[in-house]
This record gives sequence, C-alpha cells and structure tokens, in this order.
Amino acid sequence: MHTLWKGSISFGLVNVPIKMHAATESQEFHFNYLHKTCHNRVRYLKTCPHCDIEVKPEEIVKGYEYEKDQYIILDEQDLAEIERPMSQSIDILNFIDLKEIDPIYFQKSYYLSPEETAQKAYRLLSQAMIETGKVAIARFTMRSKQYLACLRAYEEGLVLETMYYPDEIRQFDVNLAKVISTDTEIALARQLIESLAVPFEPDRYRDELREQVKEMIERKIAGETYKVTAAPEPGKVVDLMEALRASLAATEHEKEKLEPSPVEKAETSEKIESAVTEGKEPSTLTPRKRKTKRAKGA
Repeated sequence: MHTLWKGSISFGLVNVPIKMHAATESQEFHFNYLHKTCHNRVRYLKTCPHCDIEVKPEEIVKGYEYEKDQYIILDEQDLAEIERPMSQSIDILNFIDLKEIDPIYFQKSYYLSPEETAQKAYRLLSQAMIETGKVAIARFTMRSKQYLACLRAYEEGLVLETMYYPDEIRQFDVNLAKVISTDTEIALARQLIESLAVPFEPDRYRDELREQVKEMIERKIAGETYKVTAAPEPGKVVDLMEALRASLAATEHEKEKLEPSPVEKAETSEKIESAVTEGKEPSTLTPRKRKTKRAKGA
C-alpha cells in the first residue's frame, strides 16, 4: 500500500513509529468530457471574464470573499506565517467508548501499520484497546491542516478515522415535538424493523448501479447494445398504517420463499435418517440452504 504519511503514535511517554495508508478507495467510474464531433478531450482554461484573457498559474492569487464581490488577498507569505509544519506525531488526548461518538463525526479511514522496530509496542497498544473496549481521541497535522481523529483497534491492527470538528457539523433544524405516533403505529414499525434485522454481513450488499454501468461499458466495448429493464414503480400508499402492514406482508412473503416446502422437509428428514442408519455423515445440503445460497448470490 502507498504510504501517505510517516510519524508516530504518542501516548504518555510511549512512542510508536507508524506509517499511514488509505483504507478505502472509490470504485466509481470516472468519465472524461469529449468533443462530440472529434472525440478529443475537452481542455479547461482558467480565464478572467473582466480582462477576457486566459490566466496563467503564476498570475493567480488567493482571495477570501468577506462580502459580495469584496475580497482580501492572501499571499504565500501571509499563509506561511500561520501554517503549521507537518506533524510527525499522532498525539492521543483521551480514551473513550466508541459508542459515545456519533458516526456523523467520521470522515475517512486510514490504516496505521507499524515500523519494523515498533511491532511489539504497536501490538501492545491495539491489544490494550481491545481489552479495555476503548478508542483514542487524537490530534495530528498533515499537509498544513490540523486533524481531529479517532484511533481504534481493527482486526489485528489500528485504524485512524479523521473526524469533523463540532463547528463543522451543521445544525439539524427539524422540530418534531408536535408529531405523535400511536401505540399501534409504533408496534407495527418495531415489528417491521425486527423482521428486517440481520447480523451485519458486508458481502450481502452490492452497488447494483455500478455493476450495471460496468456491464454496459463492457458490452459497448464489445460492440453490443445494452438496455436496462426499468424497475416496477411501487404502488402509491397514502395511509401510514396501510404502508406498515403492506411492508410487513412483503417481508413475510420473502421469508416464506426461503423456507422449504413440507415435501422438501420430508425429503431432507429421510436423507438424514438414511445417512444415520448407514453410519454416514449427512453432508447433503438441505433444500433450504440451497435456496439461501442462490438468494445470496442473486
């Protein structure tokens, strides 16, 4: 993995040299803009509408708009005076429970891997965090910006999550104090949630739109045509209770499709009894498991 930053984790008098790597990557398709006539890439020019000329990079300065169309100019010397040098340390400030941090604060994940000479100290820190159930709130500087971060144990190592500062979180300006749900509505909503509740399995979820774009691109490269079948539009439901009941009925119907029929249950029972009688291990998959596998791969 490409190393983005090198430094150390500091807590108390302990110093753990580490390297930082991006933990995630976008799988989105990136398209270029081409001239429709000749299919050459379109070039973007920086121009000044007042002077009606192209502006060269050395002619561009940074300005802050403090009022409409009113700017103050900040040159490189101004910015150099306030810029912090790149920190070489991730300074742990406190240890807290992860459940106390709302996910809205998280920005991006980074793997932290130990330098070869610091593997024992690195492993000690991650094990101690696992056993105490704590995560660390830390601060570090990278590329002239100071970051707030959450340091947590992940698998056998450590992950750093950059975080937003409190003043970067926008106010959720919605007042629902006068909206009251009935006991029946709450009971149905809870029943619907429980019917859809499953253990988290990341492989269960796919970017279906990206898969369709990929297939479309591959077919166009091969000179074929591709047409997406439009998804059926759901019927309009104006009554909340009706919508909850319809949703429950739909989830129950999906569950029934995965359940084996009475005939399949009987066949499975006979196979198991026969295997036990013959002293064999009944390794044959039941119809239910076969159906579940097909459903997961669908």
